Amino acid sequence: MQHPVIHTFEPVHDENTKILILGTMPSPKSRENGFYYSHPQNRFWRILAQILSQDTPRTIQEKQNFLLNNHIALWDVLKSCDIKGADDNSIKNPVANDISVILSAAPINAIFTTGKKATELYKKHCFFKTNIPSIYLPSTSPANCGHYRYEDLVREYQILLEYLK
Repeated sequence: MQHPVIHTFEPVHDENTKILILGTMPSPKSRENGFYYSHPQNRFWRILAQILSQDTPRTIQEKQNFLLNNHIALWDVLKSCDIKGADDNSIKNPVANDISVILSAAPINAIFTTGKKATELYKKHCFFKTNIPSIYLPSTSPANCGHYRYEDLVREYQILLEYLK
């Protein structure tokens, strides 16, 4: 059964962020834990830490500091939607976040979308406002483990380094 979900996390960014990474909508586990990519099997934080040669952040504060210290903005495409659990393919009635909040505050030189649904929703609901094409990254979700091995994701996420120079 689908449930209406309203995004409650603030975007993480400052005046020095260079890239923006957009997911779709926080999963139930992330909402429960109060921060992005908080499912224990989600590989997002481990992958970023590995490509940036740093320790994996554990707490919300460590994750926020990690992002800002590495000039990464993080948010989601959607402000609200109806969704069944964490199933992005079940999304109905999507309402997009106002990405200009970040674009007007930081010199963003690239926008990345994590997963096919985030990419699709960004193109449909955000691109016409930003005029910045998104760069697709595979989802780090545990649901995507069968499609992408950890090593494959690390290789795909290396592209972030080109835009963080």
